[in-house]
Amino acid sequence: MRLDSLSPNEVVEAVAKLGAQKGNMRPDKVFLSAVSAGCLLAFACGTALSTNATPWFQENAPGLIRTISALVFPYGLCMIILTGADLCTGSFMFTTVAALQRRLTWWKMLVHWVITFLGNLAGSLFIVTIIFGYGEVFSAEPFKSAVITFATKKQLTPDFHMIFLRGIGCNWLVCLGCFFGLQGRDLASKIIGIWFPIFAFVSLGFDHVVANMTFIPLGIWGNAPGLSVGLYIWKGIIPTLLGNILGGGLFCGTYYWYMYLLDLDHSKTSGSRLSKSHESRVTGSETDIEAFGSRSD
Repeated sequence: MRLDSLSPNEVVEAVAKLGAQKGNMRPDKVFLSAVSAGCLLAFACGTALSTNATPWFQENAPGLIRTISALVFPYGLCMIILTGADLCTGSFMFTTVAALQRRLTWWKMLVHWVITFLGNLAGSLFIVTIIFGYGEVFSAEPFKSAVITFATKKQLTPDFHMIFLRGIGCNWLVCLGCFFGLQGRDLASKIIGIWFPIFAFVSLGFDHVVANMTFIPLGIWGNAPGLSVGLYIWKGIIPTLLGNILGGGLFCGTYYWYMYLLDLDHSKTSGSRLSKSHESRVTGSETDIEAFGSRSD
């Protein structure tokens, strides 16, 4: 039996190629694409919060309601995939592999990370303030309480090192979702490949720096006790971002580069070992997969 998918070797070659394309995009396009990604993920965060706004389940079956919430959250990543928007978390893997293969300079990689991060933050805050905030989407009970409780548990309860470690696990799984999404050939395969790793990180309560750009500011907007902008930067951004960088750049990007591309001639990677049909499918995926291609995350 032959699976209709790219091999791991072919996927990592495509990752290097697409990471180089991402890193060489015009900065204005990268920023706007990242803004779009922040907005789209914020919608999914809103759905996750509304799903969690179930007092009986929170008291009697918290694990079950977290699992249900985790099952619906991945639609945000699917929208990002289908529109080719940019998340900084996906860039941590893609541009790292491209830099390791000498297809992208380390400086351009870092610049891409900064631009996508700022764009994701701008998009997330737009949804939090304009759509959710002034739209009063979460102003009524039990939704307001769910927002405050969730933000408090995310920000006040865990220690710095806990959030950092959860950030590693989170982007390890997110980038595996990107890997599986690129590996599939058809749209359904891509979505299924992405769905389950994202479900895993949400169900485990891990921390995603872009998702936190919605969860925590929305709690601040709702006047959650103890939350502040300074605390959000200290515990919502810094440890999560560092953990996400390690999870995506080291545990996924560097690992798969070491396993599949290290011993190959750099001039022959990212395409030469792909058949023409594979190459065309990879190129066609550039606007479909998070972090893939000139417009992708």
